[in-house]
Amino acid sequence: MTRVAVIDIGTVTARLAVADVASGRVARLAKSSNIVNLGQDVDRTGRLREDAQRRLLGCVDLYLASAREARAPAVCCTLTSAARDAENAADLLAELDRRGLAAQVIPGEVEGSLTFLGVAQDFGGRRIMVADNGGGSTEVAVGSLDDGEGLAIEWVRSVDVGCRRLTEKLLAHADPPSEDDLARAHELAAERLSGAIRAASAAAAASGAPAARPERLVVTGGTATTLVAIEKGLEPYDPRQVHLQTLSRADVDALERRLCGLTVEGRAALPGIQAKRAPVILGGTVAIAELMRAAGFDELTVSESDLLFGLSIVAASTLDGAPSPLGWRPELTLL
Repeated sequence: MTRVAVIDIGTVTARLAVADVASGRVARLAKSSNIVNLGQDVDRTGRLREDAQRRLLGCVDLYLASAREARAPAVCCTLTSAARDAENAADLLAELDRRGLAAQVIPGEVEGSLTFLGVAQDFGGRRIMVADNGGGSTEVAVGSLDDGEGLAIEWVRSVDVGCRRLTEKLLAHADPPSEDDLARAHELAAERLSGAIRAASAAAAASGAPAARPERLVVTGGTATTLVAIEKGLEPYDPRQVHLQTLSRADVDALERRLCGLTVEGRAALPGIQAKRAPVILGGTVAIAELMRAAGFDELTVSESDLLFGLSIVAASTLDGAPSPLGWRPELTLL
């Protein structure tokens, strides 16, 4: 059993997991999540705000203390969409380096592969599509994980459609947004997601991958888990009542109608939602609705097993000196 700590810094949330990994699988994982909104205004300005960086760094300091308290021998840290887009991301990386943290800005394809590895633990031997709907981007991957044959990912695409990006582009002009702005958000999400999925599927089929639609669409990320929590009225949030739950396309459309008629304050008052997620939940719901349409699924499965799980598996293999299931290795910081 190998214990590792991993930190995932996204556009909206920063998360910590302390995991025990054995034989390439996560045996136990405890995670913490904080909405720090690192990607605030990045789509418009191309830069990370100083106050957003301060929020993030304060959160990371707490996470490093927690990792040491949990007696994790090493930690790794990855940054995703907001850091990929920001021209001043090097300033943030320098601050993380001062804390002794060898943080990495990872490409969308690595992000999607890590998420697929984490999610596929629950779907052994089944060909699935996994989508990680984040704040700045949505990573989509198709493949399978088999105990005998290992991980087989047919394709991965990172698409610039996320809850914060759609909100800042189109859904923040009025509260609640106008019907025209909502329609434009749908159009943008549909165009980007359908184009990426069509192109990836065609390229994979040309190279000999199966042309049939995957068995199941599995979606992870804060929007997906929050939609289940809102539908169930979960208060407090209970991941056991969210993991592997399903939402139909009709469910997602109904939740969108409910959310789009409320102000941000009204959304924040709904049972099941974190108040800090209220400004971006509608944008995320639009993205998920268009993802389902683009991929041709009438139902999705929501997973709590996400990038943190995949990153923990790869970090443990690196710490043990074993081959990485992805061929990519994170930088580890000894604690």
